[in-house]
Amino acid sequence: MRVCVIGTGYVGLVTGVCLSHIGHDVICVDNNEEKVKLLKSGQSPIYEPGLTELMKSCTEAGRLHFTSDLAAGVDHGEILFIAVGTPALATGESDTRYVEAVARGIGEHLLDGYKVIVNKSTVPIGSGDWVRMIVLDGVAQRQESLVTAGGGSKEDVLKEVTAEFDVVSNPEFLREGSAVYDTFNPDRIVLGSNSKKALEMMQELYQPLVTREFGEDSSLPPVPVVMTDLNSAEMIKYAANSFLATKISFINEVANICDRVGADVTQVAKGIGLDSRIGNKFLQAGIGWGGSCFPKDVSALIHTADDYGYDAQLLKSAVSVNQRQRLIALEKLQHELKILKGKTVGLLGLTFKPNTDDLRDAPSLILIEQLNRLGAKVKGYDPIISQTGMRHGLTGAIVETDPERLADGCDALVLVTDWEQFQNLDYKKMAKLMNNPVVIDGRNFLDKDALEAAGFRYVGIGR
Repeated sequence: MRVCVIGTGYVGLVTGVCLSHIGHDVICVDNNEEKVKLLKSGQSPIYEPGLTELMKSCTEAGRLHFTSDLAAGVDHGEILFIAVGTPALATGESDTRYVEAVARGIGEHLLDGYKVIVNKSTVPIGSGDWVRMIVLDGVAQRQESLVTAGGGSKEDVLKEVTAEFDVVSNPEFLREGSAVYDTFNPDRIVLGSNSKKALEMMQELYQPLVTREFGEDSSLPPVPVVMTDLNSAEMIKYAANSFLATKISFINEVANICDRVGADVTQVAKGIGLDSRIGNKFLQAGIGWGGSCFPKDVSALIHTADDYGYDAQLLKSAVSVNQRQRLIALEKLQHELKILKGKTVGLLGLTFKPNTDDLRDAPSLILIEQLNRLGAKVKGYDPIISQTGMRHGLTGAIVETDPERLADGCDALVLVTDWEQFQNLDYKKMAKLMNNPVVIDGRNFLDKDALEAAGFRYVGIGR
């Protein structure tokens, strides 16, 4: 099928590349000319395992193209994905101006032929009908422009310039750091629309994924496809992320109680995770959740509830617990080092999670800010950030190029991101380089016995 993906951020680029890999003819559109040049050269603007290799192979096969020409993309695609950013505003609601601009642009360039317009961006509930309205506004603007330019009478233009399309909500459930894997091995595919024709086209598009032709285990049963209305599909996305964020906040709350009563939260999590009604995922206590999705989606759902006269107290509490949890590592540092002024603290990991270069709402940023405020010197090492030279938001920290340089002269280390590499560092050598070999394991990720054998004082969360 012919596909156009508008927006080449995490969601858009991964979606476009993976759809091309399973056999579709894809054009990815972005209004950033420099990014388009980079993509055409075979380089990915984001770090995502496996993405660059797939992108190159699909481009070489002639099934993947990049352009800044929206009209060409709209003309090409039978299915048009809107995959632009919807960042959170200060109020907590989503900023939908980019979605609006793209929807209007699609309307201005729609020609003859039926199109399916897919909301892949995470948009407020009710956006399906809103996008339809904006697309129709764009069609009307083109009609008016043609009349003004002398393209015929208004009646003639209205007959010639028509738009046949339907809107589908198709929320993404990709995890940064494993987005390619998640695309080929989805837990479910959610499609929201009132159009049978549109749903049938989307099912055809995703058939290779549903039958697991490209999945890790083709012997598994087909991927469940949830077909519902627009509003319910949009709510599914918000509800899923809000539940997972709440689950993390819950185990962090339990960890804080464990610290006070002498229990070990890792054992508690194991014990409750074996209950099939609870499950063991998202029960790793630590210093809180961040990134581009959880904070934005939980805030957006709270804001939506407020708009409709409901006080979402549980979700507000999940946010409050998470904000407080970010400072747990700071409290533990103060307990170990007492006065932080004049001390040097090293952060192991800077991104909000492993296998990504994303620093959006990362706990490391709050730690850097607060440690600077208390007069501490902050150093950081991250397997990706240290290589790429990215420094946005890191002006308060010295980014070192290797773990030993990080440890040199430090009074304490804080594990912020649970990168797999951090399991196997030369901690014995690092301990000798430090003024005071203390490690705050902000993810309960490291081997306590091994750290203590290497000469560290180990401090976990809720342990």
